[in-house]
Amino acid sequence: MADEMVDTLLDGGRAPGDILVLVTGDPHPWQSHELSFGEDSYWRQQDEGEDVFYAHASAERAANRGVVVLAVNGGTDEEAAQALPAALARAKSQLIVVGDPERLRTLL
Repeated sequence: MADEMVDTLLDGGRAPGDILVLVTGDPHPWQSHELSFGEDSYWRQQDEGEDVFYAHASAERAANRGVVVLAVNGGTDEEAAQALPAALARAKSQLIVVGDPERLRTLL
């Protein structure tokens, strides 16, 4: 669902560098791919701000962006609940939360 939201945002005119995708569970495949080149290269991509950036919700180094897509895709309920205000704080204009609706209702 997070990927679909990113596609919708891009199709709607958002620049890739305006989007941050945070996950609460397993890393997004693109994050894993970028990390395979090393931590420095991975974080440099964020700093350059030209592409959608993917990070774990607990990554303190993740920068603010115009739109944050929070994928509640795992982790404990406590970790997911903590990710919500952290993601909101990073979203300059819009926060989109995706995940299992039942789980999200219990977290909210």
